Amino acid sequence: MTTTLPVLVVGATGSLGGKVVEELLKRGKNVRALVRPTTDPSRLESRGVEIARGDMLDLDSLIAAMDGADAVITTAAGYTRGGKNAHDIDTIGNANLAEAAHRAGIRRFVLTSILTCDQTPDVPHFWHKKVTEDKLEQLGVPFVALRPGAFLDQLASAAGNPIDKGRVIWIGKTNVPLTFVRTSDLAAYLAAAVDAEADNGERIDIGWDRPVSLREVADLMGSRAGKKIKVWAVPSAVTRAAGAVAGRFMPLLTDMAAMFRWIDSGRYVADTRRQEQLFGPVPTAEDALARFTDEVDRARDLG
Repeated sequence: MTTTLPVLVVGATGSLGGKVVEELLKRGKNVRALVRPTTDPSRLESRGVEIARGDMLDLDSLIAAMDGADAVITTAAGYTRGGKNAHDIDTIGNANLAEAAHRAGIRRFVLTSILTCDQTPDVPHFWHKKVTEDKLEQLGVPFVALRPGAFLDQLASAAGNPIDKGRVIWIGKTNVPLTFVRTSDLAAYLAAAVDAEADNGERIDIGWDRPVSLREVADLMGSRAGKKIKVWAVPSAVTRAAGAVAGRFMPLLTDMAAMFRWIDSGRYVADTRRQEQLFGPVPTAEDALARFTDEVDRARDLG
């Protein structure tokens, strides 16, 4: 669809959101970014991005930010950002986005959801996405929800550069296959979803050609880098125990323990048939891990 009306990106200053902005610009889209009043927007402005000051917890600011916009893409996630407002962002904030999109008459709302979120009421940050999907549907907002698997970039680099360190750290079983995504691939799908021939209300799994275990991830990365990469496994029982003890004061730990318990079940797996229909060939695990390993290598050389 050709239009000069902007696409509003919520979460544009984050890692995924920043890549979404780049993908939209490559597609010739005009981009508007929701930026909190205390955040420096100069990097976005230098790319020609229009800035809308606002906050997900301020409904009026969201309505103003969406005024005149063609579409909205949100990558915002309180859980990954952390901070005292994390829970409110994932609940009240997402409900506000849905309400604002309803009032503004947005043509398409693209939600970054989570794989299997509708099956996981015991994993709060997963379930919050399911609730947001339902809210959008309830309000009649024309939306598409992309449900990606685990972010390889974040998990493989959680303990530093995995090639330099020669290890990746994992919580739980290292031999259970699960679905992964690369941030840059997901960003491209989110940008494409603005005009994709998807039905309103579609929930679309995003992943690779097959699920892989952490041990296989380490082996494929090591083969590409020409270096042995080990997996340091923290038993999920340890995380559950820590979550039980600290949960009252640190709900994030309880949430994380529940997430890894679900992943250990072997059911965190995408059906990528619809992804292929809408966005083209699904990345193979080998190709995705080769590209990620090369990125890590380049970053190391530049550093």
